[in-house]
Amino acid sequence: MPDNAVAAARTDSSYGADILAVGFGTSVAMWTLGYICRFPPGNVPSWILLGLLLACLVAGGFVAGRYTDRSWRGGLYTGLLAAVLNLLVLGSLLSGSQPNQIVPSALWWLPGSLLISALLGTVGGWLGHRAKIRTELSSGLATTLSRNAVSVFATVAASATFLLLVAGGIVTSNEAGLAVVDWPNSYGYNMFLYPLSRMSGGIYYEHVHRLLGSLVGLTILVLTILLQRFDQRRWVRGFALAALAMVIIQGILGGLRVTGGFTMSSSPAETSPNLTLAMIHGVIGQLFFGMVVSLAVFTSRRWQDGCEPEIRPAAATDRSLSVILFVLLSIQLVLGAILRHMAGGLLVHISMAVIVILFAIAVGVRVWAQYQHIPTLRRLGNLLAILITVQLALGLAALIVTGTGSPAGEPGTADVILTTAHQACGAILLACSVALMLWLHRLVKPAA
Repeated sequence: MPDNAVAAARTDSSYGADILAVGFGTSVAMWTLGYICRFPPGNVPSWILLGLLLACLVAGGFVAGRYTDRSWRGGLYTGLLAAVLNLLVLGSLLSGSQPNQIVPSALWWLPGSLLISALLGTVGGWLGHRAKIRTELSSGLATTLSRNAVSVFATVAASATFLLLVAGGIVTSNEAGLAVVDWPNSYGYNMFLYPLSRMSGGIYYEHVHRLLGSLVGLTILVLTILLQRFDQRRWVRGFALAALAMVIIQGILGGLRVTGGFTMSSSPAETSPNLTLAMIHGVIGQLFFGMVVSLAVFTSRRWQDGCEPEIRPAAATDRSLSVILFVLLSIQLVLGAILRHMAGGLLVHISMAVIVILFAIAVGVRVWAQYQHIPTLRRLGNLLAILITVQLALGLAALIVTGTGSPAGEPGTADVILTTAHQACGAILLACSVALMLWLHRLVKPAA
């Protein structure tokens, strides 16, 4: 039965969901830029990175001023929230040469970052509010995030999760999963206080992956709280709690993959890395991404608008095909994890890829052709066919590059880029199949 839009999502700007969406989105954008710009071996000059990060704060404030009802205050709140979230990274600038030693002269970063972020966010909010007024005067239309704020936040959570998946893929591609030998600490340091000066090579890949995992965990926690507070659908609230449990389990699995057990020791002799857990960690990560994408679908305005499903004779077949596609992609995901982590099953992975590619193209073309009048399904069918083609090209390229090997015996740049891109595209494919499966069940139903 169609959901009741009013009962389903009682989101309003006074509850703060709009600022949470923009603030977390701003922070995710800043983390993405920081991750890319500091990526070894070549780092973007610090002054350029600083300029980009400050621009993100202004842009976040602009969005808050333009698309919420808070005027310049929306920018202020956005800047402050982003600054608080960025404290997860800022600790790396405060540590001394010994574990958990704080450099007193660096403490000015704390109030300084809050003040600068608040100021830049306020400027952006003022500019955004002026742009909003001009738009309303010229068109008479007002656009806000108030009704759809939780959906926007869910999209931000999905984006953060995808960034985490890419970072995890880079860790695996660089064989850096054990670059940091302890957990939850990092070489004896509190994870959030590990010095930036020591983050190089494999340590950078692995440690930043941990920090991103913390950001994703916090994002999912806030999303779950928002849904418990504002969403009247019990099944959505339960699904959000399941996603929260999954991200907690995923974090523990990631740590146990390094240590093999619960220990605070930083001595390699007292840890026993577990390759099987590494594989399970990779598979669950992609399935978790599918769960977050599902939450973004469930909270979307179109899903909640109470649209009556269209009666279609072929709906039952299309629904079944989408479920089969999801199962096939999940199997291929497991085979890919075995190949990446255990260097086995290449022929099985390739053979399964042929089946998945042909089936995905058939499903994508079928959906695209049959549902031209339903934009959501038409786009998903088109996207599915395009993504599977890209995935095929990436898979072939990765196979060629990894087959040639690196002269130094270490993964080369092309190797890392192609294998990570192949994994990332696979994650998007899985998410696309999840969205297709859900929307087919929402928008069409079989004839009686």
